[in-house]
Amino acid sequence: MSPPVAPPGWSRWLVPPAALSVHLSIGQAYAWSVFKPPLESALGLSGTQSALPFQLGIVMLGLSAAFGGTLVERNGPRWAMTVALVCFSSGFLLSALGAATEQYWLIVFGYGFVGGIGLGIGYISPVSTLIKWFPDRPGMATGIAIMGFGGGALIASPWSAQMLESFGSDSSGIALAFLVHGLSYAVFMLLGVLLVRVPRSEKPVASAPSALEGPQVSARNAVRTPQFWCLWVVLCMNVTAGIGILEKAAPMITDFFKGTSTPVSVSAAAGFVALLSAANMAGRIGWSSTSDLIGRKNIYRVYLGVGAVMYGLIALFGDTSKPLFILCALVILSFYGGGFATVPAYLKDLFGTYQVGAIHGRLLTAWSTAGVLGPLIVNWIADRQENAGKSGADLYSTSFVIMIGLLAVGFVANELVRPVNARHHIPAPREAADVGARQQPESA
Repeated sequence: MSPPVAPPGWSRWLVPPAALSVHLSIGQAYAWSVFKPPLESALGLSGTQSALPFQLGIVMLGLSAAFGGTLVERNGPRWAMTVALVCFSSGFLLSALGAATEQYWLIVFGYGFVGGIGLGIGYISPVSTLIKWFPDRPGMATGIAIMGFGGGALIASPWSAQMLESFGSDSSGIALAFLVHGLSYAVFMLLGVLLVRVPRSEKPVASAPSALEGPQVSARNAVRTPQFWCLWVVLCMNVTAGIGILEKAAPMITDFFKGTSTPVSVSAAAGFVALLSAANMAGRIGWSSTSDLIGRKNIYRVYLGVGAVMYGLIALFGDTSKPLFILCALVILSFYGGGFATVPAYLKDLFGTYQVGAIHGRLLTAWSTAGVLGPLIVNWIADRQENAGKSGADLYSTSFVIMIGLLAVGFVANELVRPVNARHHIPAPREAADVGARQQPESA
């Protein structure tokens, strides 16, 4: 499939809707927690077990993005979006079969493995394209591209909850919900496949700088620099802190206020998940656009430093005030989303636009690691505390202390980021394309 080149006069503002159609769909992953209680009840699973499809999906997201990044740059965004559509929708259909037959391994395989490949390829499919369309505002561009992923659960969470209420939360009802999800998302993602275009040159508009301006580093060289690994640690720590709350959002807020005068109902918990998704989405466009003004390193100081303070407030006072708990969680999730949306622009600043998509894909292995770490820390500790006879906020207090420590590690790693040594640069922008053509097979 050839990359779809934009015809003369094509508006670059038509590309963001294509990116959003894919990212809004695959962003459903953040609403997985809505399925956790029904699955645990219908199939007799623990909290740790019911997190497995989500965890495997995030692992596959990082791995497929890392190994598929060069393929995406070579074949273009339309090819990548098509692959994402097929994998993500097929994952839901396999999960429907697994729920109908009460074969949980099939749900883990379908949603986690097959759907996770769709997540990874779909996630990186429009990022590089948008940076090349908007070289004058890379933070805003990546914010637009990744905003939809954060907002996907805003739609999926109430939609899934309503579906489970209508179809029933037994295995057959869950199966029917998975089936409807798969078919619906296939249609919506098809809109992005049909609409996306790549720019005709490295200078898409007269007023913008060339996309090849500044230092250019290949993906192969980038992973050999300390800057790449410092950013890897920064992203991993920031994501671990956010995803721990996100994956267990619905049961967490229910546990925090269970036994109080203001308990949280199932529908209110689903609404909390949707609020977190809104904060996640708003942080992606808001904080990444802010990074165009104050710089990438400064914005990550905010994500990691203030994020640690928010976790401290929840740990100390969260169970005494529902508004405080919700506010702190929303801030953490906005930083979580902002971290995702800003990191491609951070990579562009350090390594240039040449192969930025492939470098971004490799960096997302940090997300895979965090996708296991965050839910594992929160669920494992909560299960152990529950077995020890504890309840409510006590199930999570230890996890929050660990998250503060992880954010401190990320803060230090961000302080260590320096400009990339010139020996890693490709000699000149004009030569980059020629060198890239020769290096593509090796870096794949």
